[in-house]
Amino acid sequence: MSDVTQKLKKPKLSNFLMLIVAGAVNAFGVTIFLAPVKLYDSGISGTSMLLGQITPPYLSLSLFLLILNIPLFLFGLKKQGALFAFSSIFTVSVYSGFAYLITDVLPVDVSIASPLAGTDLLLCALFGGVISGVGSGLAVRFGGAMDGIEVMAVIFAKRLGVTVGTFVMVYNVILYIICGIVIKSWILPLYSIVTYGAALKTIDFIIEGFDRSKAATIVTVKPDEIGKALSEEFGSGMTILEAKGGYSGTPKTMIYFVVNRFQVVKLRNLVHEIDTSAYITITEVADVFSMNQ
Repeated sequence: MSDVTQKLKKPKLSNFLMLIVAGAVNAFGVTIFLAPVKLYDSGISGTSMLLGQITPPYLSLSLFLLILNIPLFLFGLKKQGALFAFSSIFTVSVYSGFAYLITDVLPVDVSIASPLAGTDLLLCALFGGVISGVGSGLAVRFGGAMDGIEVMAVIFAKRLGVTVGTFVMVYNVILYIICGIVIKSWILPLYSIVTYGAALKTIDFIIEGFDRSKAATIVTVKPDEIGKALSEEFGSGMTILEAKGGYSGTPKTMIYFVVNRFQVVKLRNLVHEIDTSAYITITEVADVFSMNQ
């Protein structure tokens, strides 16, 4: 094993500190906004909430989080690696501990209504989803996971011929249908779908960033002029590739250039001022990494 690989697999204290924050934030969103009004989170967290409602009081949400999640993370040990499994178990343990602290130790009444949003189901669904999404997103960003279903999705989705996202979505749809049947009402499961949507979007923002960059691919016959203009206007570097027209066979050049969303229109206008026939495509990029200081 190379020195680089060993370095990558070493746990970082800063990551575990952020995983503690992730577990605490997730617990706050679920216990303060969702559980008091009997809305359901997604995945194993939502399953644990349902089981906590229909079983004796000593079988709590906190206990089910550990009972259901830990075996799944251990099952995915070979596929995901020991560090990921340990980080995920650690995160879920923090989530479970803080959930217990809020519901059973602190003087916070979460028995019949949210302490912050009352019984307003829409507010509880939105804020619960966003806050738990922040927790789940932080967990993924710093090397762990908040839910064992995501691990099962990575392992089994390809075998079943579906995407990871589809696997998780199908699980949650089945979960919400079961919730509706068990509680004999569809109002809470339907609001739980709002929670799921809010959490899913928030997770994307946390992992990929709020202000995503745009990557422009410019096919032109005037690369020198366009490259100089882009460099002077935006002060950024670019990648230039030689290309050939698939139909005409004429030599062309591709310029790969990254800008923010506010610069897209300026880039388009600048390029077309120089080469009216330039072909431009814009794609979204989640993260931009550079080792240049």
